[in-house]
Amino acid sequence: MTEEDKKRLNSFQRAQERVEEMKNFYTHLIAYVMINPFLILVNYFTYWDFQWFWFPLFGWGLGLAAHALTLYGFGSQWEERKIRRLMEEDKDESTKY
Repeated sequence: MTEEDKKRLNSFQRAQERVEEMKNFYTHLIAYVMINPFLILVNYFTYWDFQWFWFPLFGWGLGLAAHALTLYGFGSQWEERKIRRLMEEDKDESTKY
């Protein structure tokens, strides 16, 4: 296997992982959108004086926002740049001596 083949394989594997992460996020989003209205209805038909549905709505929403940030925000690109920089520094260190 040539160096170019290894790079392509590595790139393909990273793309596969990225697609899997995106799939997981959209599954998470669909569950949030489908379950929270159900929780609101349960709260409405049982005891509306105490609106407890806000707790899972905001708590789960924070988790969903964090998931989105790691996927589309600073997470993946920052990690990849940091890993490359550290690998370059390591390569430079190993060639010094």
